[in-house]
Amino acid sequence: MNLNVESWKEFRLGDLFSEIYKAEAHVKGELECYNVPSDNTIRFISRTEMNNGCDCYVLNNDLSGIEKANAITIGDTTATCFYQGEDFVCGDHMVICRADWINLHTALYIISMLKQEKYKYSYGRAFKMELISNTVLKLPATADNTPDWDYMERYIKSLNHKPLTTANQEGYGSHTLGVENWVEFWVGDLFEVKKGKRLTSDDQTDGDTPYIGAIDSNNGVANYIGQGAIHDGNTISLSYNGSVGEAFYQPKPFWATDDVNVLYFRKENGVAFNKYIALFICAVLRQEKYRYSYGRKWVLESMKSTIIKLPEKSGKPDWCYMENYMKSLPYGDRI
Repeated sequence: MNLNVESWKEFRLGDLFSEIYKAEAHVKGELECYNVPSDNTIRFISRTEMNNGCDCYVLNNDLSGIEKANAITIGDTTATCFYQGEDFVCGDHMVICRADWINLHTALYIISMLKQEKYKYSYGRAFKMELISNTVLKLPATADNTPDWDYMERYIKSLNHKPLTTANQEGYGSHTLGVENWVEFWVGDLFEVKKGKRLTSDDQTDGDTPYIGAIDSNNGVANYIGQGAIHDGNTISLSYNGSVGEAFYQPKPFWATDDVNVLYFRKENGVAFNKYIALFICAVLRQEKYRYSYGRKWVLESMKSTIIKLPEKSGKPDWCYMENYMKSLPYGDRI
C-alpha cells in the first residue's frame, strides 16, 4: 500500500484528540508491585520505553485514578508513546490522549509518527500537553481533507509482524517474548562495576589508546591517548556524569575517565560475553537514563543496585536469545 504525496495533509494533534490531560500520578514505591498480572492487579504505566510502557502490575485495592482502556499514553519527559488496550494507572509525568477514532491499529499508526518527533524532547525540554496539542503531523487524508483513519487501520493490519526467526536460532524458531518472559535482575549481580580514572586534557599525550569520556557519540571515544589502557576490552562503558546513561560496547582495551563506570561480565553468568549480548544490554541500560541527570548522577553504588528487565530462561538471563535477537536485526551480520 503506497501513498502519493498529494494524499498527505497536516493535522494538529489538538484537533485530532478530543482529550489531552495529565493522568493522576501514583508513586510506585507506595504500591504493591508484581512482575506478572493476576485477577486483582492492574497495569502500572510509567515513562519506561519497555513493555508497552508497563513498568509492573500493582495491586488494585480501590486505587483512584484508574484510566479506561483504548488510550494513548505519553511520558512527557521521555516522549515515550504507547497504546493501552487494558485499564491502567500511571506514574508521574504521564499524559493521556483520547479520541473516538482510536483503536489498536490507528493508535499504532499515530504512535509511529509521534516517535519521529521524539528527538526534539528531553528531560530538560518535556513533551508537555501544550507542545503535544500544537504538534503537527502529516497524515493520509481523504478527499474532503480529513484524516483517512480507514487507510491507516488497513495499512497497519497489512504489515507482516513476523516473530524472530533466523537460521542460527536453533531451538527458538517462532519463539517470541511476552511480558511474562522478562524478569528483573540486579546490574551488580550480572556485572562487576569498576570506576574510571581522571586524566586531564593537559596530561593526555597523543597515542592509540581509546579515551572514553562521558559523551553521547562516537561510541564514547573522546580522544586517543598515549597512556596505556586501564580497562579491558569486551566490556561496557556507562556514563554516570555528563551524558548520563550513555552505554557503549568497548571491543578494545581503553582508558575511561572518572565520569564513566565500566561493566565487566561476571564469569558466574556461565556464557562467553560478546558484542551481541553487550549491544542488547546497552539498549536496555539506556532506558534508565531518564532517571538521572547532571544533578542526579548515576553513581557506582546506584548503578550496581539498578534493576533491569531481561529475557529469561529457567530463572536466568537468556543470553542466547539476546545474542540471536541482535544478529537477526537488519545488518546484524555487519555489527
